[in-house]
Amino acid sequence: MDSVSLPAVEQGQAGDESAALVAVRDLYALHYVRLVRLAVLLIGDVGRAEEIVQDTFVDMVARWRTLRDRGAAVAYLRTCVANRARSHLRHRAVVDRQPVRPPSQVNSAETDALVHLEHERVLAVMAKLPRRQREVLVLRYYGQLSEAEIADTLGVSRGAVKTHCSRGLRSLRTAMEVNR
Repeated sequence: MDSVSLPAVEQGQAGDESAALVAVRDLYALHYVRLVRLAVLLIGDVGRAEEIVQDTFVDMVARWRTLRDRGAAVAYLRTCVANRARSHLRHRAVVDRQPVRPPSQVNSAETDALVHLEHERVLAVMAKLPRRQREVLVLRYYGQLSEAEIADTLGVSRGAVKTHCSRGLRSLRTAMEVNR
């Protein structure tokens, strides 16, 4: 039953494009359901199986002239369906290995604007702090340095770093509360 001896297939051997379409149409009518069943058994998804079979028949039309043994067209179709099913399974395995990450939370434009304004306020207040307090706060909170690293960087004692940090934070807090 797999070898096709339809008149349309034999006409298609003459290279006539319309005969090729008729031959593929006849193959489609006879073997579509079986090929879909094969694809469903291989991949387990009816919708995707139908797409695979449809794509295979479209390729068959495009390659009809280059098909060496048109009597083996059904075997060719079956092989193509199996290969496409395997490709689909490989693709699905790759997709399944990559978990879907929920989209990162995006702030609204208003929230971003408020954050920017608050940042500008902090920078304006910091600019008014004494130089040493400003340096300690910048190194501590923006540079994320430890007290020992700040002391080494500025050439002061750790106690001086603690004092400047405490005074700077107090001044910053007071100035931010006044500006509200």
